[in-house]
Amino acid sequence: MIRSSLHLLKGIGYSISTVSVVLLAAVSWGNASKSPLLIACLLGGAATSIIGMFCRWLSYEIEKRDQKRLDRRAEGERLNRAARSGKQAR
Repeated sequence: MIRSSLHLLKGIGYSISTVSVVLLAAVSWGNASKSPLLIACLLGGAATSIIGMFCRWLSYEIEKRDQKRLDRRAEGERLNRAARSGKQAR
């Protein structure tokens, strides 16, 4: 698969996981709403799960941006070497 396709697939996976956390929290709300402690645990657990998935997704975004920067730098160095070797051949 192409790197961008894999990246998109990761994003879709994290979105699906986020929706599943929300659905599970909705199902649990009936029992949790009877106790402030359970409400706090349910909301805290759902929030930290979603924040964790966002952090992992963000790390992939940063890696992708860094890889593009490295690829551009390597391409520039390759072009510079080719230009220098062409000047030397003349």
